[in-house]
Parts: sequence; C-alpha cells; structure tokens
Amino acid sequence: MSDTPRVGIVGTGRMGANVAKRLKDVGYPIAALYDLHPESAQATAAETGGEATQSLARVTELADVILTVVSDDAAMYRIFAEEGDSLLEGSAGKVFINCATVTPSVHVAVQALAEARGAHSLEACMASSIPQAREGTLFLMVGGRREVFERVKPLLEQMSASLTYVGEAGRAAQVKALVNMVMNVNTAALAEGLGLGDALGLDLDMLRDIFSRTGANSRVLETDGADMQAREHDVYFSAEHAAKDSGIALALARDVDLDLPLARATYEQFSLMKALGLGGLDKSGVSELTFVSRHGQHQRVHSTR
Repeated sequence: MSDTPRVGIVGTGRMGANVAKRLKDVGYPIAALYDLHPESAQATAAETGGEATQSLARVTELADVILTVVSDDAAMYRIFAEEGDSLLEGSAGKVFINCATVTPSVHVAVQALAEARGAHSLEACMASSIPQAREGTLFLMVGGRREVFERVKPLLEQMSASLTYVGEAGRAAQVKALVNMVMNVNTAALAEGLGLGDALGLDLDMLRDIFSRTGANSRVLETDGADMQAREHDVYFSAEHAAKDSGIALALARDVDLDLPLARATYEQFSLMKALGLGGLDKSGVSELTFVSRHGQHQRVHSTR
C-alpha cells in the first residue's frame, strides 16, 4: 500500500458521502464509490472525484482501502458474498474498514472471509453524526488485528477527533451497541419527561433549563430536547436505526442470560415508531409517542422523510 492509499467508499448515504468529502479534503484520493442507489454514488463522485462504479468488485480493483457504511447485517453479508459480485473479488492485500453498526459476530465473520482471500478487515464503529463525519471529528471505536489498525491509523485519525482501539474483531461493535443502547434509553426517557411536563401544563423551556442543571441532564437533552419540543425531527440518527441498534444490544444480553428491562422498553418504543410509519424520523421523534397532544397528528410532524 502506498503512503497515501486510494480510497473506495461503499454506501454513499449521509455518513459515507461526508466521510468521502472529508478524506478528499485532507488529501486522500477517492478512487471509487458504490451505492445501491447509483445516483447517490454519482453525486458524491461529482464532489470528490473517483469512479461511481457499477460493481463491488470494481471498487476493490480501484482502491487500496475500502470503507463500507451499509445498513445492516444482511447488507454486510451481501457486499462480502463468497460468490458473484463482491468486494472479496481480487481483494488480496486490500484493507476493508467497516463502519456500520451491525451484530458483532458479523465483523468476526467478515474478517475471516477477508483473510481467506489475503485481505484485511477492521470494524471502525462511529459514535457521532453527519456534521462530525464532514468535519473529521468522529468518535471511532476500532476492532480487529492490531497491526492492521496501525497500518491505517493515519487515515482513521483524519476521520476522527477521538480514536480508540478496543480489541479483537467484534469487540468494538459490542461497545458501539452499548453506546447506542444507553443513548436510546436516554432519548426515550427524555421524551417521557418532556411529554409528562407538557401534559401537566409546565413551561417546557423552563423544564429543559432545569433538567440541564440537575441530575436529569444528558447529552441527549442537548442534542434532542429542543427538537422534541419544536417537533423538528430532521434525520441525524433515525428511529429505525435506533430500533435496530437496541435490538443488537438485547441480543447480546440474551447471549449472556441478562434481562435489560429499560433497553427492552426502549426497543419497543422505537419499534412502535416503525410500525406507525415514523421510522424515518430522527430518534427525537420518539416524543411523538409521549406528548398526548400529538397522538393521531403524526402527519403534521416536520421531517425530511
């Protein structure tokens, strides 16, 4: 691999596209972009250069380091398929950095698949959102072979303000699942607190201010509190992703025979949002379930769905 590796991006949604723009800004050549929606890859290519490819194998051919930002376990197995169009084709010597929040065992499986082809795989789980992806200030948790992490560390440092090597494959994904589980619980709890305050006729500006100066304070209050009050649910982290990630954490808990009632209740809230057609809202949209005055009025929610 050259000192400045050529980069491929698979998944040019909000996060993938902004990671591509950031790496282009700091001097990494963007060689290839791929998305199931070709127009997305083409739009990102117009800003970053590189080829909007029609196949996964072409990404691997053109790039030295391939970052993947896909939606779920099934998507990961699809892009790393053992037959047909796949990133594994001609992958010897290449490094895959997989950024999606997926089941930890998937990262273990992908590492084995990559190594069987002479390639390398890391998970680089992102605990931040779209602005941080664009600015290169992500919080990254990395799992996989330590020597592979050291090899691509300069690139990861350009993506992040905080970079932590967690351990072997699957470990970073475990930590990320717990981060999102706790964040989602906090989000659902804040929605209940503000919803109850609204039902009691309290001034919500006053209530949020008091929350911020007491034990009710949280990072979620800062990022989501005003949005819950104003019904502004533009997507930074969607409710359907919140449901998925809380589900991953609950599966991990089942594996160790641990019951997590708060995480389970939170998962049920975000799953209900999906059932009501609100899964495309930001996670702050869980407040639509807790403000009595909004029940049955979901069509009036502001969103970018």
